[in-house]
Amino acid sequence: MLSNQKIYEGKAKILYTTNDPEILLTYFKDDATAFNAQKKGKIIGKGKINCTISSYIFQILKANNIPTHFIDCPQSDQMRVRRVKILPIEVIVRNIAAGSLCRQTGLTEGTILKFPLVEYCYKNDDLQDPLLTRDRLLLLELATPEQLDQIRTLTLKINDLLTNLFNQCQITLVDFKIEFGLDKDENLILADEISPDSCRLWDLSQADPNQRVMDKDRFRRDLGNVENAYQQVLERILAHQGSNTP
Repeated sequence: MLSNQKIYEGKAKILYTTNDPEILLTYFKDDATAFNAQKKGKIIGKGKINCTISSYIFQILKANNIPTHFIDCPQSDQMRVRRVKILPIEVIVRNIAAGSLCRQTGLTEGTILKFPLVEYCYKNDDLQDPLLTRDRLLLLELATPEQLDQIRTLTLKINDLLTNLFNQCQITLVDFKIEFGLDKDENLILADEISPDSCRLWDLSQADPNQRVMDKDRFRRDLGNVENAYQQVLERILAHQGSNTP
């Protein structure tokens, strides 16, 4: 299937056409980037791990009436998805203070937020993905008021579902980012991926601020054992999947 035409290559995935113009094939790469691609490397096995985790999460979300682009996985590092027009907005949900939120607000890392914080960033590498207010999003016509309302509603529901899922896996969902797109009928649906690349995940059994990291922060911060951390997330997800199989 990878012999079909490549139509887009990003930092972590490649999109190919299929025989159906409304269905695309996503290939998950082992490539890793951080700080707007200023830091580059590889995480061995990352593509297969992220594809498998995303596949399972998308199926859980679909079962809870969250529309997604996911169809199936013909191979462990490949996902068939519905073609969508991606909105140039990164939606970020924060449950615990970490990363840029701490740098920008002075909050101490690990502070539990009083409510899930929903933020929006403009997907624009030249502008370094700036944080935008709702009014700026509307000014730039990146989405309609109705779409933003729907995005917020879906995002908060996704956060509840993911928080519960990861908690059952003995993992704390600190924060995550997601993307939405419009299908051929202009329906808003969840796209991209949900994985240790796009989530900040902490091991509930670890108190040490470095040892608990189970996501791409291990690569960003040169903490080592990156592949093992990703594998641990996968194994816990698979164990959860097995325990919920009729």
